[in-house]
Amino acid sequence: QVQLVESGGGLVQSGGSLTLSCAASGIDFRRAIMGWYRQAPGKQRELVARIISGSITDYADSMKGRFTISRDYSKNTIFLQMNSLKPEDTAVYYCNARTSLEYWGQGTQVTVSS
Repeated sequence: QVQLVESGGGLVQSGGSLTLSCAASGIDFRRAIMGWYRQAPGKQRELVARIISGSITDYADSMKGRFTISRDYSKNTIFLQMNSLKPEDTAVYYCNARTSLEYWGQGTQVTVSS
């Protein structure tokens, strides 16, 4: 059974930082493309960042320079370090894993107050 369990969301003031974690189980973590997506109220889900291997990463333009995605192979976990948060970063953040299939976590709420 595949499980992606996110944690680390919460309420933060504008300019603050948060780190999200996603612990994966039931997949070949070393071969999976792992990523973070987000969905704000009334908007479509969008890519935040993804990590193809330990050093190959891809970010949405609005997150470049503020967010950093990383993965710990020993813990089957990915992280999203978010700095300089803005109110428009408020959304539910979802962990995503792609192997031959695609899997989603349950999401974690991030709220940035102005």
